[in-house]
Amino acid sequence: MYSYRVNEIFYSIQGEGEFAGAPAVFVRFSGCNLACPWCDTDHSHGVDMTRDELEDAVKKLLAGHDGAIIVLTGGEPALQLHDDEPLFQGFARFLCIETNGTQPVPGWIDWITVSPKNELSPIVPRPNELKFVFEPEHIPYYLSMQEADCILNIQPLARKDGTSNLREAVDFVLAHPRFKLSVQLHKMIGVR
Repeated sequence: MYSYRVNEIFYSIQGEGEFAGAPAVFVRFSGCNLACPWCDTDHSHGVDMTRDELEDAVKKLLAGHDGAIIVLTGGEPALQLHDDEPLFQGFARFLCIETNGTQPVPGWIDWITVSPKNELSPIVPRPNELKFVFEPEHIPYYLSMQEADCILNIQPLARKDGTSNLREAVDFVLAHPRFKLSVQLHKMIGVR
């Protein structure tokens, strides 16, 4: 039987992208095929869970919270998902994935947020939204994506020293209205 390597599962507020502000159960998977310096996941930590254990844990957090969405994140969650093993069927109101886009995403996911890293070309054919962690040296790449048929988000880079490039990200969005500013709402309101 297949197992999933899970970093943590928790109930909170979606802080980023199109569903910012929505109540959500987060399933944060361990492991990633990239090593982004700003990542907030400890990839060395995780618990192996069977499909039943994973679904039971999510069901418990959803109990009494009808309408909450489920967000698969990581790490890189697509490394652990398979087309023939859909998760959370029958009790997920809406199933979202946050992916770097370098791995195929199963067709049973309702909403795909791709956050391309280091100008890697995503292989996900039709994401619902693209979320770029703003780095000024990648502006030509962001601009090359303006014609994508999806929501385009710019997220300020939150550095480990506590600083960010929020002002530069705001200026970019004001100059390029095809993009939306996506701040990390969860950090602003002090939740996970």
